[in-house]
Amino acid sequence: MDILVYSGLERLGDGVMKLPFVGALRRRWPEARITWLAGKGTTVYAHALAPLVAGALDEIIEDAGIGSRKSELLRRPLPDRRFDLVLDTQRRVLTTLILRRIRTRTFVSGAARFLLSDKRPPRDYTRPSRLIDQLMDLIAVAGGERIEPRFALSLDAPWREAALRALPPGPSYVGLAPGAGAAHKRWPRERFVALAQAQLRAGRGPVVLLGPEERGWHDELRAVLPAALFPLQDERIAPELAASPLYTLAIGQRLSLAVVNDSGIGHLLAASGCALVSLFGPTAAAKFAPAARELTIIEAQRFGASTITAIPVNAVSEAVERTLGGHVR
Repeated sequence: MDILVYSGLERLGDGVMKLPFVGALRRRWPEARITWLAGKGTTVYAHALAPLVAGALDEIIEDAGIGSRKSELLRRPLPDRRFDLVLDTQRRVLTTLILRRIRTRTFVSGAARFLLSDKRPPRDYTRPSRLIDQLMDLIAVAGGERIEPRFALSLDAPWREAALRALPPGPSYVGLAPGAGAAHKRWPRERFVALAQAQLRAGRGPVVLLGPEERGWHDELRAVLPAALFPLQDERIAPELAASPLYTLAIGQRLSLAVVNDSGIGHLLAASGCALVSLFGPTAAAKFAPAARELTIIEAQRFGASTITAIPVNAVSEAVERTLGGHVR
């Protein structure tokens, strides 16, 4: 069986978020040849995340120039190829009409409420808010059965060994990721500091995760949290390992829990299998929440405001304690 999965492109956050979907494809069709088509750009599945999809995807096509222009309706995409199943993971109708011209036995797309799809969900179907749930529904529609996402990644030894060196056996580790791509998504750093200090008092090890955009915070946070670990800035780890998202995933597998903003690192830690407490201000948690094995969402609206600063430390601390009550590792 030959399967084609169409996606416009994947940057790191997109690719990480879709990893459970990629794994589910292989579990539903274990013997199939699966081709991933990035029609409008590149995909991290061919680069940074390639080791994580090597067993699930047989072929990756990038920058295919498929799915953008009306003139594409006049020709057949991938004219020399034929598939048993095409899964369209986007919902732009023009792109779907273009993809319909690919030779295939079955075409499944959620565009226009599955109007252009050969198979459709039940009439009372309501599209879920989260992208990962929408993608899992495509598998259910195409394959006739529900496949639940899994949050267990198999990482190669160099990443696991580096993470073990940075976070050696001992205390239960709690991750704290104060960064985010926009200021309105960032819970105040001083509250992350207060939370870290509470973890120290509880006998746990706070682990501060600072991405490339937050490197300037390192000295400040190190000064007020001298007992915390900063694995992404650990000088003992080779730079080529520390810079890889696979190392961050391996760090996530060493954590009992992490507190994150609405951010790319939140999706990375979710993909690692780490339990999360995820903080949201004005962005919609129903749509952007990470697909975590165990997830607690705290929204600012619960405290009478849309700004993330409305979330108090005690609410986050209580969520941490509730989660760790039965899941310390």
